[in-house]
Amino acid sequence: MSRFEGKTALVTGASSGMGAATAALLAEGGARVFCAQRGSSDHEDITADFADPTAPQAVMEQVKSLAGRLDILINNAGVMREGTVEESPEADWHLQIQVNLTAPFLLMRHAMTLLKVSGGAIVNVGSIEGLGNNPRHPAYGASKAGLHGLTRAVAVDHGPEGVRCNAVAPGWIDTPLNEDFIESMPDPNAFRAEIGGIHPIRRTGAPEEVAQLICWLASDDASFVTGQVWTIDGGRMAQLSLP
Repeated sequence: MSRFEGKTALVTGASSGMGAATAALLAEGGARVFCAQRGSSDHEDITADFADPTAPQAVMEQVKSLAGRLDILINNAGVMREGTVEESPEADWHLQIQVNLTAPFLLMRHAMTLLKVSGGAIVNVGSIEGLGNNPRHPAYGASKAGLHGLTRAVAVDHGPEGVRCNAVAPGWIDTPLNEDFIESMPDPNAFRAEIGGIHPIRRTGAPEEVAQLICWLASDDASFVTGQVWTIDGGRMAQLSLP
């Protein structure tokens, strides 16, 4: 039997990149997959804009109405705006905290009743910027560090009720957003080689590689794993810069 047979999953931000790859892998494993985002996916879509604080509850109400259960919650939707603390308008700060941190908090809150029944698993998509920071990303880094802390708190509070909660912290992954950024450079090929060179394995990551880790954490194969933040970055955070 497939490892997700009979299970219901919700993936946020699944129209492309890591979310799309995760949704596809869950479906291949036999899960019924709901995807919540502004765009569309290849699965059962629930239209949602997580900048709206009412969206998480509305999404969970639809999942409950349509499926009556939830076994797996993947909080993947995110947003990033650049600017130092001096440059960033408060609206950019509030947007990133809302989408990257508050929305997962609310989704977990509204999903918890169903997850306690199923003995479910949560995987939050954090970032290596929750461990260190790139320049001009104060709100993004703060939101991801907060999501890592929230992951541990949920694991501690709800482990006795049979719910596991973990996070992944991806590094540079070849998502459409990152590819668009590379193509905006004066010499995209040179920039791509430079980015690959900061990783010990000398390349950037694929969305499918992150999806494999997410799905392992969501599966019964990881039944004794909770409260952890799993770095998946090709060794980038382990490599010191040259003296």
